[in-house]
Amino acid sequence: MLDYSQVPSPCFVLDETRLRRNMEILDDIQKKTGVKIICALKGYSFWRSFPLIGEYLAGATASSLNEARLAREEMNKEVHVFAPVYEDDEIDAILDAADHITFNSFSQWQRYKDKTLAHGVSAGIRVNPEFSTVETDLYNPCGKFSRLGVTEKEFKPELLDGIDGLHFHALCEQDADALEGVLAAFEKHFGKYLPQMKWVNFGGGHHITRKDYHRDELVRILKDFSARYPHLQVIMEPGEAIGWQTGELVTSVGDIVHNEMDIAILNVSISAHMPDCLEMPYRPSVIGAAFPGEKAHTYKLTGNSCLAGDQLGDFSFDEPLKVGDRIIFEDMIHYTMVKTTFFNGVRHPSIGKFDENGKFHLLHKFTYEQFKEKL
Repeated sequence: MLDYSQVPSPCFVLDETRLRRNMEILDDIQKKTGVKIICALKGYSFWRSFPLIGEYLAGATASSLNEARLAREEMNKEVHVFAPVYEDDEIDAILDAADHITFNSFSQWQRYKDKTLAHGVSAGIRVNPEFSTVETDLYNPCGKFSRLGVTEKEFKPELLDGIDGLHFHALCEQDADALEGVLAAFEKHFGKYLPQMKWVNFGGGHHITRKDYHRDELVRILKDFSARYPHLQVIMEPGEAIGWQTGELVTSVGDIVHNEMDIAILNVSISAHMPDCLEMPYRPSVIGAAFPGEKAHTYKLTGNSCLAGDQLGDFSFDEPLKVGDRIIFEDMIHYTMVKTTFFNGVRHPSIGKFDENGKFHLLHKFTYEQFKEKL
């Protein structure tokens, strides 16, 4: 049992024991299927844990120059890059860091083809299989009018010279059956080009480390695909599966006010420090809390910024809350942590970890200078 009394508030805190458990699950998939699994930094960028991740995974995938540099400097294994658009003043530095690069369009490929080949970086094209079961439009890469990936209608096989791979991404925290549906659409639209490729990237959104994920089905799907295309290296790049259930956001009650109901104001901002809770939206789990009315005392949990909508929702507790009580949000290490901002100048949560012996280490405390320099 982790001792959260060691943790300052507010603080994002990683549990290395749980992270290693996730890595072992992913490595088991790699060993059974021959796929390469890499860490998507857009979902998990806790770079201080990259040495542990690097014991198991083939590398990382980046969506910007900054992420590519982080992957190269802190993990230094394979670096794969995809961005919707690259720019002239960054492309050379990106190619210096990358082993693989995926282009979102043939126009971008044509613009940077010579540089890519000169750097010896393996190039791919992202395609849109025009099939997805993602229900939230904000997170659906294959939704109507999506800018991400080339559809079959817009595909230009005459420009494939120099292209080594195809890349699709159509999932969001989904099970193996969703991948099977997407893969069928991908092969229907683009299977004819696979014999001339060296690799194919199945993107992210694979919730492999979730307790109820059907991993045996995933193994079957991956083996069946490899049997059809034995020459292809299959790549998967989950982010949330890396950090799934590996850590918490430790917060405290700063004040309690009443306006028709009890309202707890925390020492974090939902808007600034848990923005995906408002975007998706979703309700995170709180240790010791339940849905409103299920326990004796119900409170609306809210943030400490000046935004009127900086509130999370209603939670109930066994005992009345009081100023200083810890409120611990579960599963805050993937996506939530990477999307934080300095909005309103409110204190940014520190970053820490529990090592595999259960000892807490404070890794970083944010400063006024960091807030100032961002602006």
